[in-house]
Amino acid sequence: MTIIKRKIKKKKRKLKALKKYIPEHFLNRELSWLEFNSRVLNEAKTVSTPFLERVRFLSIYTSNLDEFVMKRVGGLKAHLDSSYKSYSLDGLFPDQQLELIREKILIDNEQLEKTFKEIKSELKKHEIFLSHWSDLTTKEKEYCHQYFEKELYPILTPLSVDSGRPFPFISNLSYSFGLIIQNPMSKEKKFSRVKVPEGSHEWIEIPASSKNKRKFINTSEIIENNLSKLYHGMSIINVMPFRITRNADWEHDDEDTEDLLGLIEESVNIRRLQEPIRIECLKNHDKGMIEYLMKEMGLTESELYMYSENLDYLSLASLCNLKLPELKHKEWRPLTPPYFSDLDMFEVIDKEDRLVHHPYENFKTSVERFIIDASRDSDVLSIKMTLYRTEDNSPFIQALINAAENGIQVVCLIELKARFDEKRNIQWARKMEQAGVHVVYGIVGLKTHSKIAMVVRRDKSGELLRYVHIGTGNYNSKTARLYTDLGLFTTDQKITSEINEVFNYLTGTSLMLDYEHLLVSPVNAKSKFLKKIQQQEQRAKNGKKGYIFAKMNSLEDPVIIEALYKASKEGVKVDLIVRGFCCLKPAVKGLSENISVYSVVGRFLEHSRIYYFSDGNEEWSGEFFIGSADWMHRNLHARVEVMVPIYSRKIKKDLSKFIEILLSDKYKSWKMKSDGTYEQLKGDVTTCTHDKMMQLILREHQKFGHQKL
Repeated sequence: MTIIKRKIKKKKRKLKALKKYIPEHFLNRELSWLEFNSRVLNEAKTVSTPFLERVRFLSIYTSNLDEFVMKRVGGLKAHLDSSYKSYSLDGLFPDQQLELIREKILIDNEQLEKTFKEIKSELKKHEIFLSHWSDLTTKEKEYCHQYFEKELYPILTPLSVDSGRPFPFISNLSYSFGLIIQNPMSKEKKFSRVKVPEGSHEWIEIPASSKNKRKFINTSEIIENNLSKLYHGMSIINVMPFRITRNADWEHDDEDTEDLLGLIEESVNIRRLQEPIRIECLKNHDKGMIEYLMKEMGLTESELYMYSENLDYLSLASLCNLKLPELKHKEWRPLTPPYFSDLDMFEVIDKEDRLVHHPYENFKTSVERFIIDASRDSDVLSIKMTLYRTEDNSPFIQALINAAENGIQVVCLIELKARFDEKRNIQWARKMEQAGVHVVYGIVGLKTHSKIAMVVRRDKSGELLRYVHIGTGNYNSKTARLYTDLGLFTTDQKITSEINEVFNYLTGTSLMLDYEHLLVSPVNAKSKFLKKIQQQEQRAKNGKKGYIFAKMNSLEDPVIIEALYKASKEGVKVDLIVRGFCCLKPAVKGLSENISVYSVVGRFLEHSRIYYFSDGNEEWSGEFFIGSADWMHRNLHARVEVMVPIYSRKIKKDLSKFIEILLSDKYKSWKMKSDGTYEQLKGDVTTCTHDKMMQLILREHQKFGHQKL
């Protein structure tokens, strides 16, 4: 990172007179994100991480990087081609950022390759071998030939280029083989391409000759060594695996469209056809073939990334599902909150506010059950909820369909513009509409990112009550086992009445300009956050204690950052837990001396958003908010977000325990330095946030004599 830092200083242009903000006050968003992915990669490098979990982090690093290149690098390249030239908060033009991004990626990819070699070597000690074709015996090769004939050959399609067949379309992120084939009679040479089908790209186990030995090979190697069967009578001169990444930064103007569903369907197809922006291959590639591919796809040397031995790390995820518990984290089975175990869920929520914390507490028996129970309850009159990302075979979708069929009025706002999930969301939208669910596609010009659900039910006394769930994460049962998220259940009329207004805003034409309790983007969230930061600043000016704690995924909004700087200068202590990128510079003398930035990266993905503002009295007695918004410009201006205040003293206490555990983590926590680099805190494993939270939840549940489900 030192070299990159020097280059930034060297290449900066004089922008102070042009810019609203001082560039030296901010870190580059793209480089900060790459620093986050380096922390992800570090989990694979860490020897204390179980071996198959290390393998998983290699796959996660690669998947993260793919999305970054598609969206962020794609956007920068689009800026290069446009007549409008913009620069980042820290004063860098797109070409400067692209150069520094490439340099950082090359450094990290070297670490990726080195780590994979180390892990392969360590796995051998456990009698697990990730083999190349040359490592196989004659008998093992015969097994692979048979596997090819049965499982792969029928789904492979060779596409050759000649005067009658144009250069084939290379789909985004597809793993392909480029071949130079020759007709032995005419000596004519052609280029041909074979795509490895996505669902077939994995590591498979070969029946081992030894009882204790397990041997695996990637299906791409099986295909490569059976390609001759696709080209009978032809000679294969050269074979080269390669991978193409396309630009996914396709923005559209939906201001004047009435058919948002049709527009999003169109965008999915357009993204598939966007221009190539990266090609990956092995260092021992055929020079002529790579030059040919780059020419056909309009790529340059700066868009070429080469690896020494392995080109594919995504398929490593298939190894992580092996039944080898000794090489994984000790299994954690989320616990059902004791008060939700047997009692009527609606009575429990009506009694007092309830907080759930996933994946420590069971998403299925709390949030999922909330909607499923409502769909079957004859006293329920209405269900309203927002869906941003949900999984295949979503239980929420089926519950909403069942509710509609049971005569309950059901409204679902489904966000079609959830990046890379558009296709799935379109399918769900059409299915729900057919069942009689009122499907809404959101507000023109805004993404709906809030995580809210409301059930209207008639209680025993005949009164209509609104039961509300407000979360920090998506209604997705799969990710709820991997992401840390919070959810509040409440019937508090101060909250439920305003959630009702939010749904009116989303589905109707409500022009409500403020909320007394909720923080809603783009209505009042930013102004309220700024006001609360300024209140801490004023408290410090008056000689009182000022303290702010904020936990989020990313921090980028310049107005919020400048407000935090001002508060820091007055003596307000600020602790920030920012998992991903952070454009704020901490610990800068005269600017941010009282601000500390940490990032926790470990077994679970830290996804919850928590904001706390001290009242200057007893510890943790101030204001808490949880919800869906990060302190980013897009979350505060271009998305519908909902943050809810916490009024329950018990829940405040639970949140304060979690915050204290986060801030005391010296094992999976990284502290940001003022130059944007991070230093991992060196402490005991007993301080690990995720381990301590599992132990805490287990102890608290055992107080009720509760057993794991």
